[in-house]
Order: sequence, then C-alpha cells, then structure tokens
Amino acid sequence: MEFEEEGLQPVSPLGQYFANRVLSVSNLGVLEIEVPIHELPVMSLISNVFLPISPRFSSIMVETRGKKQWKRVRVELEDHVYIPIFPSGLSPASYDRYLDDYLSKLAVERLPEHRPLWEIHIIKYPTTTAAGTIIFKLHQALGDGFSLMGALLSCLQRAENPSLPLTFPSRKRSSQPRNKNGNFVTKVFSSVYNTISDFLNSNMEEDDQTPIRSGNDGIEFKPIAVSTMTISLDRLKLIKSRLGVTINDVLTAMIFLGTRLYMQEINKSSSEARGTAVVLLNTRMLGNFTSVEEMNKPNSKLPWGNHISLLHVPIPKLLTNSEEQFPDNALDFVWKAQKIIRSKRHSWGIHLTAGFLEILNKFGGHEAAAKYIRKSLKNSSMIISNMIGPVEQMSLANYPIKGLYFLVFGSPEGLDVTIVSYMGKVRIAFKMEKGLIDPPKFKSCMEKSFEMILKEGIRRTSLL
Repeated sequence: MEFEEEGLQPVSPLGQYFANRVLSVSNLGVLEIEVPIHELPVMSLISNVFLPISPRFSSIMVETRGKKQWKRVRVELEDHVYIPIFPSGLSPASYDRYLDDYLSKLAVERLPEHRPLWEIHIIKYPTTTAAGTIIFKLHQALGDGFSLMGALLSCLQRAENPSLPLTFPSRKRSSQPRNKNGNFVTKVFSSVYNTISDFLNSNMEEDDQTPIRSGNDGIEFKPIAVSTMTISLDRLKLIKSRLGVTINDVLTAMIFLGTRLYMQEINKSSSEARGTAVVLLNTRMLGNFTSVEEMNKPNSKLPWGNHISLLHVPIPKLLTNSEEQFPDNALDFVWKAQKIIRSKRHSWGIHLTAGFLEILNKFGGHEAAAKYIRKSLKNSSMIISNMIGPVEQMSLANYPIKGLYFLVFGSPEGLDVTIVSYMGKVRIAFKMEKGLIDPPKFKSCMEKSFEMILKEGIRRTSLL
C-alpha cells in the first residue's frame, strides 16, 4: 500500500475513543437481496460510488505525538471485498446457520489498521429471509450510524424509479400538553439532581448479573448469536396516536418489558435486578437523512462524523410476578420509558460526561477516555440504537433490497438492540452473548411484549 502525498486530517475525539487497543467498535449493515446475486459490479461501485463519498474511506489512521490523524492511501479494492464459499445445495435454513456463524466471526475480528477501515462481504447463498446477502462492515471511527447510513444510502437507488429521491417517515412528535405553570425553582433543582445522579450512576454502579448479563470480561471477543423481528410501522403509529407518545417511547417500552419478561422466565428473582440500557443518542439537530455533500458542508446542521452521546437509562422493574397483572404493567412501561428518557434528555449529565472525557483525553490520552467508556458500557446490561430508513424499496446495482438491519460489534456488553425502519416496517435486531441468552425465547418475549402493549393500549383508549 502506497501513501499519497496529501495532508493529514485529525481524527475526532470520539473517533479516537472508539479506535484503539482498549475499544474498537464497528457497525454492520446487512442488506437482504430479493433475487439471487450473480454478476454484481462491486469493484466499479466501490471506485465510482463508495470511495468518493468520504475521504475517510480511502484513509488509515496514523498516530503523531499521541494524536490520531487520517492519512490518505491508495486503496487495494481486492483487500476489502470478501465472497465466502459455503457448501452447495443446502436448504435456506441451513444457510441461516452459516450466515449466523459468519456474522459471529465478523463480530470478533477487528478491522486491520494498516488499510482503510471498511469491508464488504457478499453472501451468494439463499437464506429463509433473502436470496442473497450483502454486508457492509464499517468502523465507528469513520462516522456514527447517522453518517454511515447516509453513506450507505448514497450507494443505493429507489428501486421503481432511480431518478426519484428516497423519502423518509415523518419525524413529527405527538402533540403533548406542557405544564406552563411548573415551578421554575423545582425544575432547576430537578435538573441539577438528575445531572449529578446521571453522571454518578452511569459511571460508578454496575448492573447485577442476570440472564441477560454475565459480567464476564472480553465479551467483545467471544461468539455471538443474532436474531431479528419485524413490526408493522402502522401498528406502532396506532399505539403512538392512541397513547400520545412517540414511536421511540413505544419501542423502548417494548424492549424494556420484553427484557424483563425474559429475565423473569429464566429466573423470577432477576425481574427486579438492577439493569441499565445505554441508548445511543444522536446529538445533531433533528432531521431526516440528507445527502453526503450536504453533511460535508461547513456549518452543516447535520454534519458528517461522530455526533453521539451515551444516555444511561434504568430498565424499569416488573411490579408483580402475577401473569394476570401484566397488561396493566405493559402501559406502565410506556409511561415510564417516556418519563425517564425525557428527563435524561434534559439532564446535563451528558455534557458533564463529555467534559470529563475531554479532561481524560487531555491528560491521559485517548485510551484513558476509551477505558472510561468501556467500563461504562461493561457495567451496563444492553445498548439500544435506532435509525430511520426510507419508505420506498431500494436497490443496489438493480438488485432490489428486501430488508435490512444493522449490528454493533466490539463493545463489551452482552446484549445490543438495534432498530431501523424500511418500507413501512421496523426491523429489530438482537445481538446476544452466545450461550447466555436463548435467542428464540428472547425473541418470543419481545413479540409478547409488543402484543401486550398494543392490546392494552387499544383497550384502554377505547374505554375513554
């Protein structure tokens, strides 16, 4: 690999925190192709479409005086494209297992640092959900999920008419009454309390060992299991409108309730154990995906890069072990999820933590900050991350995309929940510590949780 004679560009602080010996986080975008993959012009797509998206896709990180910088290099495309060979003539269910094993392999392998931090994997075997699969593995240092989703969308086209742009679901919030008469002093003290509490609890207390958290070291280097489920966006909107909450409130409540149901099913006493979810929060101004060109403009409202914060949210506990009282409990999870996340968003704990990371970085280097983040993640039980995808079907080089989901690899917690909308549906992926969590049972608890919230939400509002 030859270096090109171009100036060095600094790696953002967050990029450095997620790319070092302590912590190395990658994102996987999984595209499920509707038709068999035969002749995919992958090399020309990379050269003409993918690489021009961002100079970081043609750069490696080099360290100078303790600071990492991006250095442009000549990209050897063959080093970044993988087409695995599986046994031929197997059933789609058998190829499901091969794909799961392949994803587990990708999860524990760090991207080589001597070449640009991305790979493309093309699976030409039919599974029960797709005729073929294309996987993009992109390092977190290149950009956060918002940036990388924007990059991915730049490679794709609207299937029925490539000349038309992709559109996205509305991000309008449900109208909710505001308490205009709230006591100002009370709000200030509440904000201060939440700030201190958030900072201390998110970084000093460790979650209990439970059926979803082993607490073992080195989880990021151990095999994983992956499971996904799909929910109709219309059904989520129905709950949203009936309860006057956001879709994120509904999804978060479903995940929290489903997690507690699973924990209780495995070990009844664990339903009241301490559990924390780290919610990845996009700190940009709210808005839909925009073009990469727009992201890269100076002073862009939706800039490229890593613009995320880690929001530590306590997982509400089940109020009862009685099966008959679960429906009432289901809506309690919605209200609690809404209240907790709203208070966390308005807490200054996020900014306090960001400032503390800057101090660690200044006096101890990026690995000191990475150790702090890693400990915070390891002390938690799960990560939750979500993104909005297009309404219309997409295609890659005229190969229609049936479905998609994404995964986060390289962090030390045992359970990740990632969410993306696409074509009127919401796809939820669960990345689990293999051997600890039972994937079918966990998915079943999530499905039960959603149906409970849907049924009780409709019943409760119909009585009003």
